[in-house]
Amino acid sequence: MQIYFSGSMSGGRGQAHLYPRIIDHLRLYGDVLSEFVADKQTTRMGTADMTPAAIYQRDIRLIDKCDLVVAEVTTPSLGVGAEVAYAGFINRPVLALYQPREGFRLSAMIEGDRNVTVVRYHKLESALAAVDDYFSNGFPGR
Repeated sequence: MQIYFSGSMSGGRGQAHLYPRIIDHLRLYGDVLSEFVADKQTTRMGTADMTPAAIYQRDIRLIDKCDLVVAEVTTPSLGVGAEVAYAGFINRPVLALYQPREGFRLSAMIEGDRNVTVVRYHKLESALAAVDDYFSNGFPGR
């Protein structure tokens, strides 16, 4: 199983502290193609060693290669939204993990997409349990 993990980078790194634990957990189910999302050297400004075109091409190539996209969607991000939309376009299942916060709402473009399974969580442990449920149920919604 090839898994693409998507998390906010340029949109903000608010949930980045969770990314390494989510990625470690996803490794129980397959190869995570996008471990760079959890790189502590990556800031909101990205990395200096790649052009935007190179990042785009890399990410599209990895999504093309994956069997599943898991996206942490709490921090609004145009890039995560584009990756989720592209995954749906090429018929890849998407599991979206969302931690509700007062005064914020999950984008209707994510929540309303019938090809995206949205899981709300309050603590990281419940997000990881939701990942386990998702895999044990054979990718619900697909």
